[in-house]
Amino acid sequence: MAEFIKIYQDKPSEAAIAKVVKVLQNGGLVIYPTDTVYGLGCDITNSRALERIAKIKGVKLEKANFSFICHDLSNLSDYVRQIDTSTFKILKRALPGPYTFILPGNNNLPKEFKKKTTVGIRVPDNNIVLEIVRQLGNPIVSTSIRDEDDVIEYTTDPELIFEKWQNLVDMVIDGGYGDNIPSTIIDLSEHEPVIVREGKGDIDIL
Repeated sequence: MAEFIKIYQDKPSEAAIAKVVKVLQNGGLVIYPTDTVYGLGCDITNSRALERIAKIKGVKLEKANFSFICHDLSNLSDYVRQIDTSTFKILKRALPGPYTFILPGNNNLPKEFKKKTTVGIRVPDNNIVLEIVRQLGNPIVSTSIRDEDDVIEYTTDPELIFEKWQNLVDMVIDGGYGDNIPSTIIDLSEHEPVIVREGKGDIDIL
């Protein structure tokens, strides 16, 4: 059964963050808050954990469209091909924020994603998840947790999330109520930006 841990967004406890990082390093799956909906993630370098998430989502790992949560833009060159100045300016304006940017991937992508030509990058405006990624030292793979309920697509109450997911994951973080609007997805992998999904992020940043 998963551990349920309370972490405050305005001042995340170092000890609590270290606990989460340990779970991720041991191949655990964690549900955490972002600046949009709650997400499910694992350490990007852990193959077994990646397989577990793919299985939960009912997708083949090599075909999964997971995004990578980075601490800031300094991680970008690890997984993204060199981008031009105008693209970088958009990223600088928008991040941290409620956006997922699709960018051209490079050869350093984990072996599970080698066949992919693009990668989704997130730098959420949420101290909890940014601290987790910073302490972990590399991105976490992330996917939003959807609800089967037709009325509410995304569960926002951490206690309800815990009730539903406690036997599927290793830790659920209570970071307060989440949002129920997902991130705006913008494809910057070609010459012109393409809005794939309009969500919480304002498209005027383009």
